[in-house]
Amino acid sequence: MGKSRLTSRRRQEQGLRWARISMAVLATIGFIDTASITLSRWGLISSLSCLGGENGCDKVLNSPWGTIFSFGDFTLPLSFVGAISYFAVIIMTILPLLPGISENKLNLSRKTWWSLFAITCAMTVFSIVLLNIMIFKIEALCLFCILSACISLILFLLTIIGGGWEDRRDLIFRGIIFSLAILISSLVWASAVDAQKEDFIAREQGLAPAVTSKSNQSKIDLAKHLARKGVYVYSAYWCPHCHEQKEMFGKEASAELLSIECAKDGKDSQYSLCEEKGIEAYPSWEINGRIEGGVKSLRELSEITEFKGTKDFR
Repeated sequence: MGKSRLTSRRRQEQGLRWARISMAVLATIGFIDTASITLSRWGLISSLSCLGGENGCDKVLNSPWGTIFSFGDFTLPLSFVGAISYFAVIIMTILPLLPGISENKLNLSRKTWWSLFAITCAMTVFSIVLLNIMIFKIEALCLFCILSACISLILFLLTIIGGGWEDRRDLIFRGIIFSLAILISSLVWASAVDAQKEDFIAREQGLAPAVTSKSNQSKIDLAKHLARKGVYVYSAYWCPHCHEQKEMFGKEASAELLSIECAKDGKDSQYSLCEEKGIEAYPSWEINGRIEGGVKSLRELSEITEFKGTKDFR
């Protein structure tokens, strides 16, 4: 009786149960990893501590390749796509294991394995492209990114091992076609970003990109007021949000700010001072002895510092 029940259960499922459970656990770790990066990029949690050298993770995650698009103050980081992908893997792995799902369970199991194969294959190929960009383009190490790439690869291998595939040739054929499609798409995307990266990263190492917007008199007066009040802005030359903050002031006004370079390899770096001040996010403002992280509107800065001049910050 016990053997017949086991046989019946196996007929209702495709693949190995332990592989599904293992994938669910790994995908959960990957989701936490990429979700943490996303929340950090959105400023909802503090900057992540990374062992990949000084500012390694920040430099990689804030690079042009770390962002899908920006609209005003909103940024959609690439890590958000990773979090969605891991969440999809979690759903696909646990769905056939949920109690009460018995009708067409074999069909459901088969479909989820193919979905897992497509998702993890795409994640693995894209991760390989990203690792090459990190090493050869950005020239920095991000252990969170390396962890995500390793998890993607292991998930893909578990899919191949545990999927209970009936026709391996069909699996290999689809895998090659799908991998090539993802690889070509990834390289096209990387090349498009590479062509525009000079808008964010200066050629000369350690030099922030030039501010191009013009300043009106109100912005100049506010910047001079902040300098007189002893307000400092802490930034890193590779940080796009820091560049965004200075563009809000404009070329003439940003030159009046008391700006501190925190990147260790940045031009005129005051890395030790930034460490002493406990700077964890860029940009950070020191106002009345308090450190406040994140991009701030000019109106907010004017109100905090009691600026009495004209507030025409358009």
